[in-house]
Amino acid sequence: MATMASLAVAAPNFTTSFLGKKLSLRENTKLQNSCSFLRNPRCAATSYGGNTPKFPRVSVWDPYKRLGVNQDASEEEIWGSRNFLLQQYAGHERSEESIEAAFEKILMTSFKQRKKTKINLKSRLKNKVEESPPWVKNLLSFVEIPATEVIFRRLFLFAFMGGWSIMNSAEGGPAFQVAVSLAACIYFLNDKTKSLARASVYGLGALVAGWVCGSILIPNIPSMFLNPTWTLELLTSLVVYVFLFLACTFLK
Repeated sequence: MATMASLAVAAPNFTTSFLGKKLSLRENTKLQNSCSFLRNPRCAATSYGGNTPKFPRVSVWDPYKRLGVNQDASEEEIWGSRNFLLQQYAGHERSEESIEAAFEKILMTSFKQRKKTKINLKSRLKNKVEESPPWVKNLLSFVEIPATEVIFRRLFLFAFMGGWSIMNSAEGGPAFQVAVSLAACIYFLNDKTKSLARASVYGLGALVAGWVCGSILIPNIPSMFLNPTWTLELLTSLVVYVFLFLACTFLK
């Protein structure tokens, strides 16, 4: 291989099926082990005929201009420009480092902007709450956002109760499932409030509110959107499950 590489340097017109193949730092591990491709000029001459291209915008400070994209470029455009430049100037260490540095700087800038936007949204929401009428503040004082895991666990529980009620609708009404759901709601509320009386009031209130809203809402839904085998009692119980889930998950 050393003889063939020497012939390639001495005689540029000399070609073989091995040397005629496009070599790269990542693909040709044998050549990488025999000499340092990035730091040895002879090795670079062996792979690229002594004409390794150099990135012309190495010294450009603006990372967007260095990659040749606009500041409002999409993520796909930035990735595409980075991959194209790395492929075009593969083999020149300083060029590759300059391209990667510009790409990483753009990513960090984008991350900071997104984080700042989230902080601004939270601040705006907090300001809106502070500027809201007193009755809205009092209402929001009873609400809290639990961990995502807690939300999904309780959502799964009440969704299971709803599915159980639907599957059991042919045999009987959903009274048992509603009672179990009410008990679960009171249990979760008692765990948060440390007051069984308060948890019972919240749970029964959610049950009554859900049943009243379901009794009013369900008859106004066009029959084409409802299963003809589902009774009004079953559909109302589904609304009750939603209210019980909201009460035991988001009420303080």
